[in-house]
Amino acid sequence: MPPILLIIAGPTASGKTDVSIKLAQHWKTEIISCDSRQMYREMSIGTAKPNPEQLATVPHHLIDNLSIHDYYSAFQFEQDALELLRTLFLKHQIVIMTGGTGLYMDAIINGIDDIPDPDPEIRLMLKQRYESEGLDLLLSEISQLDPEYYAKVDKKNPARVLRGLEVCLTTGKPFSSFRIKQPVKRDFDIILTGLELPRETLYERIDRRVDIMIANGLVKEAEQLYPMRNLNGLNTVGYREIFEMMDGNFDLTEAIRLIKRNTRHYAKRQITWNNRYPAMKYFNPENFEDLKVRINSLLS
Repeated sequence: MPPILLIIAGPTASGKTDVSIKLAQHWKTEIISCDSRQMYREMSIGTAKPNPEQLATVPHHLIDNLSIHDYYSAFQFEQDALELLRTLFLKHQIVIMTGGTGLYMDAIINGIDDIPDPDPEIRLMLKQRYESEGLDLLLSEISQLDPEYYAKVDKKNPARVLRGLEVCLTTGKPFSSFRIKQPVKRDFDIILTGLELPRETLYERIDRRVDIMIANGLVKEAEQLYPMRNLNGLNTVGYREIFEMMDGNFDLTEAIRLIKRNTRHYAKRQITWNNRYPAMKYFNPENFEDLKVRINSLLS
């Protein structure tokens, strides 16, 4: 029987951390995080990182392993996670992966192309151009350099547009020429499970989580990171709104409202992403015993 990677997906605040820890305790196994922000040591409160007690309960991997000054990509995540799995499967028949970054999860499920790293100076230049010129001029440029990518890219997502331009200008080749997407064959089975809650319940949990983050010191954490606000890792819901508050654009009450609203929007995008996978089986995280029984049935 091949080893099994059990992926626990779901929108932010759906309970992935608690469910994953309980399942890891049940199977006496370990957890790999696929959350691109929880990797950063400097970001804890605003990323809803597992607390020290939770991290001590079950071994976790790929949390606090980077600085926000480090460059990291989905391709690097794939390589790191696969190396970890090779080691963990020597000890465990089942390993759990959980986190909210859909692209990282997909890198393990479907593989990701080895796209060249951008020139740091080109990355900085494009970020400055985006801030001064806006997105439309950059979209016009990528439509000329890479019409194929322009036709597919989410034109409202600056990160995707900038990523394509970075590679075009660094390599002199279209970004789309690196996106081959060859199917991958893993030497382990993957079981996809998603946590699903009624929309109203999820939104209540999001609001409650934001209130807890504020009470736990999110504003102070963001203040310490403010001088580095232009780093890519800090372009994140929770930090972004506090930075704008610090710029004098609005007060804390409005910042909290915007964090809650933008987190709900992010959760919607995560739900849409997870619905791409026909094999995803959905469970209500509020009934853990039922969830455990049903996941056990998938393993047999």
